[in-house]
Amino acid sequence: MTTEATPRINALYLEQFTNSTVRILGRVTALRGDIATVDANGSIQVHLNRDAHLTLNNAAEIIGKVQPDLSVKVFQAMDFGSNIDFKAVEAVVDATHRYKEIFYNAD
Repeated sequence: MTTEATPRINALYLEQFTNSTVRILGRVTALRGDIATVDANGSIQVHLNRDAHLTLNNAAEIIGKVQPDLSVKVFQAMDFGSNIDFKAVEAVVDATHRYKEIFYNAD
């Protein structure tokens, strides 16, 4: 059984992963209906599904597909609360792309 890789990215990598499924961990900076803005080393607009229950100013992990307009269509969203070390998150994103052969197929 093959599973799809979901590399961890931030706003800097959106263009590189258009039409791909990714993971983003960032702070929720705005909520407007079914659209949220997440700060993950830059602003990302995410289109929420019905099951997404995020809280303003909390961290959230988004699993979704990067759209051609660089927004993200959410498949799953989890609220991670307010006690997140974003420097550690950025270190994980950096390692994911520095050693991409471990984490995803870059083809």
